Amino acid sequence: MSARLETLPHRHVLTMPAVGSAVRSARETTEQVLVEWGISRRHPTVDPALLILGELVTNSVRHAAVLSPNVTVIYAAGPDTFAFAVHDRHPYLPSLYASSTAQGSGGLATVVELTLSLGGTAVVRADADGRGKSIWITLPL
Repeated sequence: MSARLETLPHRHVLTMPAVGSAVRSARETTEQVLVEWGISRRHPTVDPALLILGELVTNSVRHAAVLSPNVTVIYAAGPDTFAFAVHDRHPYLPSLYASSTAQGSGGLATVVELTLSLGGTAVVRADADGRGKSIWITLPL
């Protein structure tokens, strides 16, 4: 991928309560910001990106809400890149690539499989204080 996250000109941040409706809110916000940034809803990366985002927000709501009352989605984009992160304040750091080789499907395995099939990357980044994390997805446009 040619763009570094720091250099992507478009940014948006959404923070919401870690409840079931957060998934719908995150997806709707994603669609809205992509249109505002000139990225067509019909672009072949958009539907898989929405599925990936939905899985990550669902995981935060299901598994982190007890320690993280809010979930935050950070969006960034440039001419050839769309990146987003789902952040919560639960300290557990999932192993993304171990989940893609484990038996079964869904959840993080789906996230990793879709991300890699699109030529993207998935990275878990711990908060500086060790009490939370962000899962960053970067996809080519």
